[in-house]
Amino acid sequence: MKIGIDIMGGDYAPTETVKGAISAHKILDNDVSLTLFGDKEQIVKICSENNYSPENFEIVHTSQVIEMHEHPARAFQSKQDSSIYKGFEYLVNDRIDAFSSVGNTGAMSVGAIMVIKPVEGIIRPCISTVVPKIDGKNAILLDVGLNADAKPEMLLQYAILGSIYVEEMYHIKNPKVGLLNIGSEEGKGNILTQSAYHLMKKSNSINFIGNIEGSDIFRPDIADIIVTDGFTGNIVLKLTESFYKLLGKRNINDDYFNKLNFELYGGMPILGIKHPVMVGHGVSKEKAVKNMILHSVEITNAKMPEKITTRLMSDNTN
Repeated sequence: MKIGIDIMGGDYAPTETVKGAISAHKILDNDVSLTLFGDKEQIVKICSENNYSPENFEIVHTSQVIEMHEHPARAFQSKQDSSIYKGFEYLVNDRIDAFSSVGNTGAMSVGAIMVIKPVEGIIRPCISTVVPKIDGKNAILLDVGLNADAKPEMLLQYAILGSIYVEEMYHIKNPKVGLLNIGSEEGKGNILTQSAYHLMKKSNSINFIGNIEGSDIFRPDIADIIVTDGFTGNIVLKLTESFYKLLGKRNINDDYFNKLNFELYGGMPILGIKHPVMVGHGVSKEKAVKNMILHSVEITNAKMPEKITTRLMSDNTN
Protein backbone atom coordinates (compact mmCIF):
# COMPACT_ATOMS: atom_id res chain seq x y z
CA MET A 1 0.00 0.00 0.00
CA LYS A 2 1.24 3.48 -0.91
CA ILE A 3 -0.04 6.55 0.93
CA GLY A 4 0.65 9.97 -0.59
CA ILE A 5 1.11 13.08 1.56
CA ASP A 6 1.09 16.72 0.52
CA ILE A 7 4.14 18.01 2.38
CA MET A 8 3.73 21.66 1.36
CA GLY A 9 0.15 22.24 2.58
CA GLY A 10 -0.82 23.73 5.92
CA ASP A 11 0.26 26.60 8.13
CA TYR A 12 3.30 24.75 9.49
CA ALA A 13 4.51 23.06 6.32
CA PRO A 14 6.89 21.63 5.40
CA THR A 15 8.55 21.11 8.81
CA GLU A 16 5.55 19.72 10.70
CA THR A 17 4.23 17.71 7.76
CA VAL A 18 7.59 15.99 7.26
CA LYS A 19 7.86 15.32 11.00
CA GLY A 20 4.35 13.86 10.92
CA ALA A 21 5.33 11.57 8.05
CA ILE A 22 8.40 10.44 9.99
CA SER A 23 6.32 9.69 13.10
CA ALA A 24 3.79 7.71 11.06
CA HIS A 25 6.46 5.80 9.15
CA LYS A 26 8.09 4.63 12.37
CA ILE A 27 4.96 2.74 13.45
CA LEU A 28 3.49 1.62 10.13
CA ASP A 29 3.77 -1.96 8.94
CA ASN A 30 6.46 -2.75 6.39
CA ASP A 31 3.86 -3.26 3.66
CA VAL A 32 2.88 0.44 3.83
CA SER A 33 5.08 2.99 2.09
CA LEU A 34 4.79 6.78 2.10
CA THR A 35 5.14 9.03 -0.95
CA LEU A 36 5.92 12.65 -0.11
CA PHE A 37 4.95 15.40 -2.57
CA GLY A 38 6.87 18.63 -2.19
CA ASP A 39 10.21 20.41 -2.37
CA LYS A 40 12.75 17.58 -2.27
CA GLU A 41 15.58 19.74 -0.95
CA GLN A 42 13.49 20.88 2.03
CA ILE A 43 12.21 17.36 2.70
CA VAL A 44 15.72 15.91 2.75
CA LYS A 45 16.93 18.74 5.00
CA ILE A 46 14.11 18.25 7.55
CA CYS A 47 14.64 14.47 7.56
CA SER A 48 18.34 14.98 8.27
CA GLU A 49 17.56 17.45 11.07
CA ASN A 50 15.39 14.78 12.66
CA ASN A 51 17.97 12.00 12.21
CA TYR A 52 15.77 10.09 9.79
CA SER A 53 16.87 8.91 6.39
CA PRO A 54 14.92 10.38 3.45
CA GLU A 55 15.51 6.99 1.79
CA ASN A 56 12.59 5.75 3.90
CA PHE A 57 10.26 7.69 1.59
CA GLU A 58 9.52 8.03 -2.06
CA ILE A 59 9.88 11.74 -2.76
CA VAL A 60 8.13 13.39 -5.70
CA HIS A 61 9.67 16.81 -6.19
CA THR A 62 7.28 19.69 -6.90
CA SER A 63 8.16 23.31 -7.51
CA GLN A 64 4.82 24.98 -6.71
CA VAL A 65 2.60 25.37 -3.67
CA ILE A 66 -1.13 26.06 -3.52
CA GLU A 67 -1.33 28.51 -0.64
CA MET A 68 -4.16 28.49 1.88
CA HIS A 69 -5.51 31.87 0.72
CA GLU A 70 -5.58 31.10 -3.01
CA HIS A 71 -8.72 30.55 -5.05
CA PRO A 72 -9.03 26.74 -5.12
CA ALA A 73 -10.11 26.11 -8.72
CA ARG A 74 -7.83 28.71 -10.30
CA ALA A 75 -4.82 27.62 -8.28
CA PHE A 76 -5.42 23.93 -8.99
CA GLN A 77 -5.60 24.56 -12.73
CA SER A 78 -2.68 26.98 -12.94
CA LYS A 79 -0.26 25.23 -10.57
CA GLN A 80 0.14 21.84 -12.18
CA ASP A 81 3.52 21.28 -10.56
CA SER A 82 2.11 21.81 -7.08
CA SER A 83 2.15 19.14 -4.39
CA ILE A 84 -1.66 18.89 -4.39
CA TYR A 85 -1.99 18.63 -8.16
CA LYS A 86 0.76 16.00 -8.42
CA GLY A 87 -0.76 14.01 -5.58
CA PHE A 88 -4.06 13.73 -7.43
CA GLU A 89 -2.24 12.91 -10.65
CA TYR A 90 -0.53 9.97 -8.93
CA LEU A 91 -3.77 8.85 -7.27
CA VAL A 92 -5.90 8.81 -10.42
CA ASN A 93 -3.17 6.83 -12.21
CA ASP A 94 -2.97 4.26 -9.36
CA ARG A 95 0.60 5.17 -8.46
CA ILE A 96 -0.56 5.70 -4.87
CA ASP A 97 -3.57 4.21 -3.06
CA ALA A 98 -4.62 7.28 -1.05
CA PHE A 99 -3.75 10.97 -0.84
CA SER A 100 -3.75 13.18 2.26
CA SER A 101 -3.29 16.89 2.87
CA VAL A 102 -3.71 19.56 5.54
CA GLY A 103 -3.49 22.22 2.86
CA ASN A 104 -6.08 24.20 0.90
CA THR A 105 -9.36 22.30 1.48
CA GLY A 106 -10.98 23.92 -1.53
CA ALA A 107 -8.19 22.73 -3.81
CA MET A 108 -8.49 19.23 -2.33
CA SER A 109 -12.21 19.36 -3.08
CA VAL A 110 -11.55 20.44 -6.66
CA GLY A 111 -9.09 17.60 -7.14
CA ALA A 112 -11.44 15.06 -5.58
CA ILE A 113 -14.36 16.07 -7.78
CA MET A 114 -12.61 16.96 -11.05
CA VAL A 115 -9.81 14.40 -11.09
CA ILE A 116 -10.85 11.45 -8.92
CA LYS A 117 -14.59 11.89 -9.65
CA PRO A 118 -17.57 11.09 -7.44
CA VAL A 119 -18.92 7.57 -7.20
CA GLU A 120 -21.67 7.11 -9.79
CA GLY A 121 -24.93 8.57 -8.50
CA ILE A 122 -23.36 10.88 -5.90
CA ILE A 123 -24.41 14.50 -6.43
CA ARG A 124 -21.68 16.02 -4.24
CA PRO A 125 -19.13 14.32 -2.00
CA CYS A 126 -18.91 15.46 1.62
CA ILE A 127 -16.58 15.40 4.58
CA SER A 128 -17.31 14.36 8.14
CA THR A 129 -15.86 14.86 11.59
CA VAL A 130 -15.77 12.67 14.68
CA VAL A 131 -18.25 13.45 17.45
CA PRO A 132 -17.10 11.83 20.74
CA LYS A 133 -19.98 10.69 22.92
CA ILE A 134 -19.89 10.87 26.69
CA ASP A 135 -20.10 7.06 26.88
CA GLY A 136 -16.79 6.68 25.05
CA LYS A 137 -18.26 5.81 21.64
CA ASN A 138 -18.09 7.97 18.53
CA ALA A 139 -20.63 9.40 16.11
CA ILE A 140 -19.94 11.41 12.97
CA LEU A 141 -21.24 14.77 11.76
CA LEU A 142 -21.43 15.52 8.04
CA ASP A 143 -21.08 17.63 5.98
CA VAL A 144 -18.67 19.92 7.82
CA GLY A 145 -17.68 22.33 5.09
CA LEU A 146 -17.13 20.77 1.69
CA ASN A 147 -20.49 22.12 0.43
CA ALA A 148 -21.78 25.29 2.05
CA ASP A 149 -25.04 24.97 0.13
CA ALA A 150 -26.99 21.75 -0.16
CA LYS A 151 -30.13 20.28 -1.67
CA PRO A 152 -32.44 17.86 0.15
CA GLU A 153 -31.24 15.00 -2.05
CA MET A 154 -27.67 15.74 -1.00
CA LEU A 155 -28.54 15.48 2.69
CA LEU A 156 -30.09 12.06 2.06
CA GLN A 157 -26.89 10.97 0.33
CA TYR A 158 -24.81 12.27 3.26
CA ALA A 159 -26.93 10.05 5.49
CA ILE A 160 -26.24 7.03 3.30
CA LEU A 161 -22.51 7.77 3.08
CA GLY A 162 -22.32 8.31 6.82
CA SER A 163 -24.16 5.06 7.49
CA ILE A 164 -21.71 3.08 5.38
CA TYR A 165 -18.74 4.76 7.07
CA VAL A 166 -20.02 4.08 10.59
CA GLU A 167 -20.91 0.48 9.77
CA GLU A 168 -17.45 -0.22 8.37
CA MET A 169 -15.24 1.83 10.70
CA TYR A 170 -17.16 1.60 13.99
CA HIS A 171 -18.85 -1.76 13.32
CA ILE A 172 -22.29 -0.47 14.30
CA LYS A 173 -25.09 -2.37 12.59
CA ASN A 174 -28.05 -0.35 11.32
CA PRO A 175 -26.67 2.95 12.71
CA LYS A 176 -29.13 5.67 13.66
CA VAL A 177 -29.32 8.81 11.50
CA GLY A 178 -30.48 12.14 12.89
CA LEU A 179 -31.13 15.34 10.95
CA LEU A 180 -29.76 18.41 12.73
CA ASN A 181 -32.57 20.93 13.11
CA ILE A 182 -33.94 23.68 15.34
CA GLY A 183 -36.55 21.36 16.83
CA SER A 184 -37.19 17.66 17.14
CA GLU A 185 -40.77 17.74 15.84
CA GLU A 186 -41.58 16.86 12.25
CA GLY A 187 -42.29 20.04 10.31
CA LYS A 188 -39.62 22.11 12.06
CA GLY A 189 -36.83 23.91 10.27
CA ASN A 190 -36.28 25.69 6.99
CA ILE A 191 -37.20 24.55 3.49
CA LEU A 192 -34.02 22.45 3.20
CA THR A 193 -34.48 20.48 6.42
CA GLN A 194 -38.22 20.03 5.96
CA SER A 195 -37.72 18.61 2.48
CA ALA A 196 -34.76 16.47 3.57
CA TYR A 197 -36.80 15.11 6.47
CA HIS A 198 -39.45 13.70 4.15
CA LEU A 199 -36.84 12.14 1.84
CA MET A 200 -35.06 10.48 4.75
CA LYS A 201 -38.30 9.29 6.30
CA LYS A 202 -39.23 7.48 3.07
CA SER A 203 -35.78 6.01 2.46
CA ASN A 204 -35.14 2.30 3.05
CA SER A 205 -31.38 2.86 2.86
CA ILE A 206 -30.95 4.43 6.31
CA ASN A 207 -32.22 4.04 9.86
CA PHE A 208 -33.69 7.53 10.19
CA ILE A 209 -34.73 8.55 13.70
CA GLY A 210 -35.93 12.07 12.83
CA ASN A 211 -34.77 15.55 13.79
CA ILE A 212 -32.27 16.17 16.55
CA GLU A 213 -31.28 19.49 18.12
CA GLY A 214 -27.87 20.91 18.90
CA SER A 215 -28.23 19.83 22.52
CA ASP A 216 -28.52 16.21 21.36
CA ILE A 217 -25.26 16.02 19.43
CA PHE A 218 -23.12 14.57 22.22
CA ARG A 219 -25.78 12.38 23.83
CA PRO A 220 -24.93 8.67 23.67
CA ASP A 221 -28.50 7.47 23.19
CA ILE A 222 -29.39 9.55 20.13
CA ALA A 223 -27.73 9.38 16.69
CA ASP A 224 -24.67 7.63 15.25
CA ILE A 225 -24.75 9.88 12.18
CA ILE A 226 -25.72 13.55 12.35
CA VAL A 227 -26.58 15.11 8.99
CA THR A 228 -26.52 18.78 8.09
CA ASP A 229 -25.41 21.14 5.34
CA GLY A 230 -21.74 22.13 5.15
CA PHE A 231 -22.36 25.69 6.31
CA THR A 232 -24.03 24.64 9.55
CA GLY A 233 -21.70 21.68 10.02
CA ASN A 234 -18.58 23.79 9.79
CA ILE A 235 -19.91 26.20 12.41
CA VAL A 236 -20.65 23.29 14.74
CA LEU A 237 -17.18 21.85 14.08
CA LYS A 238 -15.34 25.09 14.85
CA LEU A 239 -17.46 25.72 17.96
CA THR A 240 -16.73 22.21 19.22
CA GLU A 241 -13.00 22.64 18.65
CA SER A 242 -13.08 25.89 20.60
CA PHE A 243 -14.25 24.06 23.76
CA TYR A 244 -10.97 22.15 23.91
CA LYS A 245 -8.92 25.32 23.38
CA LEU A 246 -10.85 27.31 25.98
CA LEU A 247 -10.46 24.62 28.63
CA GLY A 248 -6.76 24.43 27.88
CA LYS A 249 -6.37 28.17 28.38
CA ARG A 250 -8.11 27.83 31.73
CA ASN A 251 -5.77 24.96 32.69
CA ILE A 252 -8.67 22.52 32.92
CA ASN A 253 -7.78 18.92 32.08
CA ASP A 254 -10.82 16.76 31.41
CA ASP A 255 -10.71 13.31 29.81
CA TYR A 256 -13.90 13.83 27.82
CA PHE A 257 -13.15 17.31 26.51
CA ASN A 258 -9.64 16.18 25.59
CA LYS A 259 -11.35 14.02 22.97
CA LEU A 260 -12.38 17.21 21.18
CA ASN A 261 -8.73 17.78 20.26
CA PHE A 262 -8.65 17.44 16.47
CA GLU A 263 -5.07 16.17 16.63
CA LEU A 264 -6.35 12.81 17.86
CA TYR A 265 -8.12 12.23 14.54
CA GLY A 266 -5.81 14.13 12.22
CA GLY A 267 -8.11 14.15 9.24
CA MET A 268 -11.27 12.69 7.77
CA PRO A 269 -11.98 11.24 4.34
CA ILE A 270 -13.90 12.90 1.57
CA LEU A 271 -16.80 10.46 1.25
CA GLY A 272 -18.41 9.64 -2.07
CA ILE A 273 -15.37 9.66 -4.41
CA LYS A 274 -13.65 6.78 -6.22
CA HIS A 275 -10.33 6.78 -4.33
CA PRO A 276 -9.42 7.56 -0.70
CA VAL A 277 -8.67 11.25 -0.11
CA MET A 278 -8.05 12.59 3.39
CA VAL A 279 -8.31 16.23 4.49
CA GLY A 280 -6.85 17.60 7.71
CA HIS A 281 -6.90 20.88 9.61
CA GLY A 282 -4.76 23.70 8.23
CA VAL A 283 -3.13 24.30 11.63
CA SER A 284 -2.05 20.66 11.96
CA LYS A 285 1.33 19.88 13.45
CA GLU A 286 3.28 16.62 13.74
CA LYS A 287 0.79 14.66 15.86
CA ALA A 288 -2.22 15.55 13.70
CA VAL A 289 -0.38 14.81 10.45
CA LYS A 290 0.76 11.44 11.83
CA ASN A 291 -2.81 10.50 12.79
CA MET A 292 -4.16 11.67 9.44
CA ILE A 293 -1.73 9.30 7.71
CA LEU A 294 -2.68 6.42 10.01
CA HIS A 295 -6.36 7.07 9.32
CA SER A 296 -5.62 7.07 5.59
CA VAL A 297 -4.25 3.56 5.98
CA GLU A 298 -7.41 2.47 7.84
CA ILE A 299 -9.69 3.91 5.16
CA THR A 300 -7.67 2.28 2.39
CA ASN A 301 -7.67 -1.10 4.17
CA ALA A 302 -11.44 -0.81 4.66
CA LYS A 303 -11.89 -0.29 0.89
CA MET A 304 -14.37 2.47 1.64
CA PRO A 305 -14.90 3.76 -1.95
CA GLU A 306 -15.58 0.23 -3.20
CA LYS A 307 -18.06 -0.46 -0.41
CA ILE A 308 -19.87 2.82 -1.04
CA THR A 309 -20.14 1.96 -4.73
CA THR A 310 -21.47 -1.53 -3.98
CA ARG A 311 -24.01 -0.22 -1.48
CA LEU A 312 -25.34 2.46 -3.83
CA MET A 313 -25.67 -0.07 -6.67
CA SER A 314 -27.57 -2.40 -4.34
CA ASP A 315 -29.88 0.38 -3.18
CA ASN A 316 -30.62 1.39 -6.77
CA THR A 317 -31.61 -2.13 -7.77
CA ASN A 318 -33.97 -2.70 -4.83
